[in-house]
Amino acid sequence: MNVYDFDGTIYKKDSSVELYRYFIKKDPMIAFRCLPRQLTAMIGYKLGKISKEQMKEVYFSFLKYADKSEIDLFVEQEMKYINDWYLKKHREDDVIISASPLFLVGRFAARLNVKHVIATEVDIDTGKFLSPNCHGKQKTAMFRKMLPNAKIDEFYSDSRSDIYLSEMAKKAFLVRKNKITVWERRQ
Repeated sequence: MNVYDFDGTIYKKDSSVELYRYFIKKDPMIAFRCLPRQLTAMIGYKLGKISKEQMKEVYFSFLKYADKSEIDLFVEQEMKYINDWYLKKHREDDVIISASPLFLVGRFAARLNVKHVIATEVDIDTGKFLSPNCHGKQKTAMFRKMLPNAKIDEFYSDSRSDIYLSEMAKKAFLVRKNKITVWERRQ
């Protein structure tokens, strides 16, 4: 099986950022309601006063004001940003693993006919986290929990924070702006 990060790897952009932009274009009042608190949370995170999860929960608070029926339309419009190299490489047993919300990445995965999706569970109505943030070492833990006996043939990511999953794979690759290179791992 091949395992792929989503944002910046399969999908050319950051799906959480693009979803926020999408909703702000639809309803600019969302920014006025959320942006001051989001900026405060980002500063608090940078200063070490709150965790990444707390900062991201504040970020996703925009969901309280968003028309969730629009998410499928967003995904449909964004499918053109799926990298061609992935579409050519796609296999039936692929796994997508992401720190982005499961309710969002899962919709992309369904359109790509990917059955196995591991991502951060975020309450679609409140933005609150229902699981740990699927990032760094946590990705490995969540992967092992969902697919305990799985072996990774190839792993693809745009982020070195995925070093732990890269070490589980027979082969690992870094994806940078549609350019794929062998991931030089620790020995």
